[in-house]
Amino acid sequence: MTSLAEENYLKAIYKLYEKNGAMVSTSALAETLQINAASVTDFIKKMAAKKLISYQKSKGVSLTEQGRLIALNIIRKHRLWEVWLVNNLGFKWDEVHEIAEQLEHVISDELIENLDKHLGYPKADPHGDLIPDAKGRFIKNSSKPLLECTKGDKVKFTGVAEHSNSFLQYLTKSNISLGDEIVVEVIEEYDNSFQVKINKKERKLLSKEVVKNLLVVVM
Repeated sequence: MTSLAEENYLKAIYKLYEKNGAMVSTSALAETLQINAASVTDFIKKMAAKKLISYQKSKGVSLTEQGRLIALNIIRKHRLWEVWLVNNLGFKWDEVHEIAEQLEHVISDELIENLDKHLGYPKADPHGDLIPDAKGRFIKNSSKPLLECTKGDKVKFTGVAEHSNSFLQYLTKSNISLGDEIVVEVIEEYDNSFQVKINKKERKLLSKEVVKNLLVVVM
């Protein structure tokens, strides 16, 4: 059985690897976990001895297959709990992350399988992040940042690259929700801001910072 600390390390390593596509440096891991680098190095050596990760001093850290499956299981539980908090308890999408951080360490597989069934086997969490199945599998979609789109593109808003509460609250105040249809009408050459039409009726001017963090799929 893995400890809570080991699970947090595994999840952090998985997410950093997915983001950068390379072995994870101890400094990046220390920054993510907000732990000093010396403590991180000591801990990952212990995890390497348990075959949860591979560690090379000159290159960094990667997950073993065992570590990867544990990380995906933690992510699965976290995202299912976020769905439950929004759908069943009425939490907003910017309120669920910290609570799910606590719930994700529940041990009972039976509880999680029943939770998944109760929720109707959701494919994504309230932020559009895909939920792995019990075997750590999920189908990756073809989403990309809205910033990569061109004038005239019609897309569907499917997720966010930025998960900060301030960004999620900004989208809520701007009445931009997952599933919205977005048409790119104008791209300003000066600052790369986008004028878009949402759901065939409402026009908005979105900054470059916003459009780079909106994930969309072409319709």
